[in-house]
Amino acid sequence: MSLSRNSGQYEPADLDLLQRVFDRLCNERRLALKDRDQREYLASQVFEVFDNGFADETELWRSLSKLRTSKEARESPSPGGHGDGLSGHPEAGDDRSR
Repeated sequence: MSLSRNSGQYEPADLDLLQRVFDRLCNERRLALKDRDQREYLASQVFEVFDNGFADETELWRSLSKLRTSKEARESPSPGGHGDGLSGHPEAGDDRSR
């Protein structure tokens, strides 16, 4: 069981999972090592979503994946009515704020 939600500590298995999801998302978004600000923001999102209960690797990736949200947005609008599939993470799919 993960301790992260209660104590701010992560088990080695949690960190491995978080690293795999982060690496997969960086690859998907084509973030290079030089894209430090974007990578740091993405890392904070990965930790936040994990801490909010997405402890399954696939669910965690899906909650932040632009590929997944893009496909779902075409199939049906999000509950917020925006159709972007990112209603819980407004900055995740929008680089206009930078």
